[in-house]
Amino acid sequence: MRRPSEVAATLRTVLEPVVADAGLFLEDVTVGAAGRRSVVRVVVDLPDGPGGVGSDTLADVSRVISTALDEADVVPGAYTLEVSTPGVGRPLTTARHFRRAQGRLVRLRTTSGPVRGRVVEVAGEDVVVDTEGARRVVALADITSGTVEPELGRPAPGAGEG
Repeated sequence: MRRPSEVAATLRTVLEPVVADAGLFLEDVTVGAAGRRSVVRVVVDLPDGPGGVGSDTLADVSRVISTALDEADVVPGAYTLEVSTPGVGRPLTTARHFRRAQGRLVRLRTTSGPVRGRVVEVAGEDVVVDTEGARRVVALADITSGTVEPELGRPAPGAGEG
């Protein structure tokens, strides 16, 4: 019997082109157990830049993913499919993640200390952050962890798109 990580790797190969054809980016695929069934969790996102995945787009890509999984017949037995977006709690680890967070308030831990500010842009391997009126350039290589800080009452950049 194949391990869940092997099944997930095969699923990634099957799903990447399907998700890309839908105009999205395949962030993650995991397979776990839920009683006698498997749970296939697929995380999709916009390929780049600020904005969000609308609920209609998410529903459409869920149907396409479900069809692709049925045709590929990679997951043994019965399974439940969960398709979602990364959400605000996703760790920011790549330049693409920071481009997706453009305009958002972030909290970073860097090799030279903490940084809190709004992502202005990503230029090459650097993240430009506005820290209360002063711009600070932080090299991606110097960021040990980063997260978006939720802001209640302030619409996210690109909200309502998708």
